[in-house]
Amino acid sequence: MKRKLIPLFLVFLFACSSGPDYSPRKINFDRDVCAMCKMGLTDQKYSVQAINNYGEVLWFDDIGCLVEMMKTDKWKNFAKDSVKIWIGDAETGKWIDATKAYYRFGDRTPMGYGYGALENKTADSLFTFDETVKRIEEGETMREEFLKEHKMMKHGDKGKQ
Repeated sequence: MKRKLIPLFLVFLFACSSGPDYSPRKINFDRDVCAMCKMGLTDQKYSVQAINNYGEVLWFDDIGCLVEMMKTDKWKNFAKDSVKIWIGDAETGKWIDATKAYYRFGDRTPMGYGYGALENKTADSLFTFDETVKRIEEGETMREEFLKEHKMMKHGDKGKQ
């Protein structure tokens, strides 16, 4: 009788599971690195995490790195079923839904893209997630100044990112 109950219990347990856990994860600052640029995460106020339906997490140190990753096959594989994207609020560091956040331009971000997310709309948070993605794709960033400041740009690279 007990042998029949164990498999039945396991079927019941898995059938009642609530589905994927899309809740934001805590950053392990000593080991979590950006999936795009491989830099260590340093500031939750600009960090991004994407969680797929298998519970796998990709970390990014700047929303610009996420946008760059979204152009790759790696991202298409990762996000093929569903994905939840969290970003740190640029004022509080609290994890907020990146697709519902409001974005301002002009922040000094870890990789120089210049976009900070805010949970609540303010006078300087002008862009939606989709608008921010489009602006980054079109090169509307502070990246060139960032690279110059950090002496990462060669003289012949003007205009390239």
